[in-house]
Amino acid sequence: MYCDYLVQILTARVYDVAQETPLEVAPNLSTRLNNRLLLKREDMQSVFSFKLRGAYNKMVNLPPDVLQQGVIAASAGNHAQGVALGAYRLGTRAIIVMPVTTPQVKIDAVRAQGGEVVLHGDTFDEAYAHARQLEAEKGLTFIHPFDDPDVIAGQGTIGMEILRQYQQPIHAIFVAIGGGGLISGIAAYVKRLRPEIKIIGVEPVDADAMYQSLQAGQRVRLPQVGLFADGVAVRQVGEETFRLCQQYVDEVMLVGTDDTCAAIKDVFEDTRSILEPAGALSIAAAKAYVEREQIQGQTLVAVACGANMNFDRLRFVAERAELGEQREAIFAVTIPEERGSLRKFCECIGKRNLTEFNYRIADDQEAHIFVGLQIANRADAAYMASTFEAAGFRTLDLTDDELTKLHLRHMVGGRSPLAHNELLYRFEFPERPGALMRFVSSMSPNWNISLFHYRNNGADYGRIVVGMQVPPYEMPEWQAFLDTLGYRYWDENHNPAYKLFLG
Repeated sequence: MYCDYLVQILTARVYDVAQETPLEVAPNLSTRLNNRLLLKREDMQSVFSFKLRGAYNKMVNLPPDVLQQGVIAASAGNHAQGVALGAYRLGTRAIIVMPVTTPQVKIDAVRAQGGEVVLHGDTFDEAYAHARQLEAEKGLTFIHPFDDPDVIAGQGTIGMEILRQYQQPIHAIFVAIGGGGLISGIAAYVKRLRPEIKIIGVEPVDADAMYQSLQAGQRVRLPQVGLFADGVAVRQVGEETFRLCQQYVDEVMLVGTDDTCAAIKDVFEDTRSILEPAGALSIAAAKAYVEREQIQGQTLVAVACGANMNFDRLRFVAERAELGEQREAIFAVTIPEERGSLRKFCECIGKRNLTEFNYRIADDQEAHIFVGLQIANRADAAYMASTFEAAGFRTLDLTDDELTKLHLRHMVGGRSPLAHNELLYRFEFPERPGALMRFVSSMSPNWNISLFHYRNNGADYGRIVVGMQVPPYEMPEWQAFLDTLGYRYWDENHNPAYKLFLG
């Protein structure tokens, strides 16, 4: 069915609950980028996210008798708050099915708006399926988080506001993509009126359903998604949102966790507000775009789409932001175990600030040093690596190595002569009661754990690294264990840092 989104957006009923958010210059970022970066501050909505626009627009357009029966939604948090608030304002019941991995801050916020929370499943897809089941059982109306014309039109009012608030030339607008509702609405409006403006979508590298779908020319369902940016952790984009993105979106960029954390820090330094990871994706992409395209003097808009951050995550964000900003480099340096070697190594470092330093004798011939240094940029890290090498020290640059950043930096020096037939794997699992025990109890009792590291980062997912002693003849059984466990995993047996410090 044809939908004129320009008309739909111009007539959308959102301002009963939403405010027209500011379009603000990010002064420090703009100076660093040599471009004018404007932040569309959707984090300043009453529910700290844009989601109430589309949810309310859908509900207010329901027939009164249908609305009176109540509504139901599935959401990791932000859409849930929008539905709960809209239902409260319209005087109807709202049931929200949320994954059990949802940060507590979002669960509490939904309940504070009067929503009835049902926790079910580890992922959005499991919550969605349960919500659809309850919809049929209770005679409720499902409010889709993205794949609905009324929802898309509600989100599209952001594009309407941007063009009204800034009537000078805009080079590009950067928008985070989960299911695609936000970017579809913005793009449908902007491209009708200002087609020269680039619309650039942004996804995490481990939740790139729209990117893969556009590449394939059809909707792709991801087998799994990363959970750090939980607001965009969607395995499959919507049918209507995919169609609109095919028609209107110029490009989809992918950004990593470190760059996202750096963007959170950047926005904090400019605004003193703390975005959630999904809310900072657009800023991370704008920075990467400027570096890639080498543009100057342009105006860029980044939609800061949410700020429902779990406070406990901040320690992880702060640690990884230094890497994303390329302010810290991590090296493994091997030096001869002889008089004067450590002094020579320290002379290479000079007056640079150390962020970490671990020394462990390996044998009577050489020693290994794990060192973190503050750097000015990535080229500076390469310079330090070459400095160490020129001094005769074998050097590994581990700045981009996930095993090192998540685990090894907290474990160096843990060699064991007893770790025969050791396999090393990283795992990621939903951070919920019993998840760690499920992992341990699912392993064969014949396998001995030779290494184990877990660190709670305050996120909604946990990370562990495990060394397991598995005899070669039991490798098929080990592979079967990996295939049936249901957690994401990475084989780290050939990781050079593991071989140097633990292997």
